Amino acid sequence: MTGYALSFFRFWADLWVLFSSGLSYFFKGELERKETIKQMYVIGVQSLPIALLTVAFSGMVSALYTATASVELGLSYYIGAGVAIAMAREVAPVLSGVVVAARAGSAMAAEIGSMKVTEQVDALRAIGISPIQYLVLPRVIASSLVLVIMTVYANLIGDLGGYIVAINYGVPSASYISSILHYLKPYDFFMGLIKAFFFGLIIALVGCREGLRTEGGAEAVGRATTSSVVISIILIFASDFILARIMFPPK
Repeated sequence: MTGYALSFFRFWADLWVLFSSGLSYFFKGELERKETIKQMYVIGVQSLPIALLTVAFSGMVSALYTATASVELGLSYYIGAGVAIAMAREVAPVLSGVVVAARAGSAMAAEIGSMKVTEQVDALRAIGISPIQYLVLPRVIASSLVLVIMTVYANLIGDLGGYIVAINYGVPSASYISSILHYLKPYDFFMGLIKAFFFGLIIALVGCREGLRTEGGAEAVGRATTSSVVISIILIFASDFILARIMFPPK
């Protein structure tokens, strides 16, 4: 029990050190811009097709569940709004976060973990380069910004997936679009983007932390990769609940 408690507090202490030290380098203007742009490409461009495909099918499923009953009850006008609000508040940011955690977060842990076990991280320190400045900060900035951009696209694709299914169930095209424009509030959309920013922060901090904590050989790198994905996804859903409670309190 004591061992689990120590691991728990050490985990959060490590995240705080990475976050606060990275923030310090950022405000000093010591951001590695080329590395940040490279990470934005690796995290965003290479993960975008998977995220959009996943969200598109989620939008189609949402419309599928609601279309039949709504048409029968004469409530087809609200299908577009229902899909769009669900996308903006939950589906687009959360699913994009899960995809990035599985693909890019694991890659961060594997890459940094490999550098750690081959003593490349120690070599950076030896020549006066901070691993937090060179490895952690670019990934944190890139992951947070890219996930926000991905969520914008995910909203559009998710709504389009719902539209394709809805019109096939007899929902008028104009009705679907009109209900989105009428009921989807900018607040819903922007709160979803803020969630995405936090999810990106979590994914990068956890991936880098697990990589920097790697000790041993290839087997340890594999464990770090797996644990980064598991921890990131758990924290995404936990923080989603907290953020949803704050952003959308029950009336």
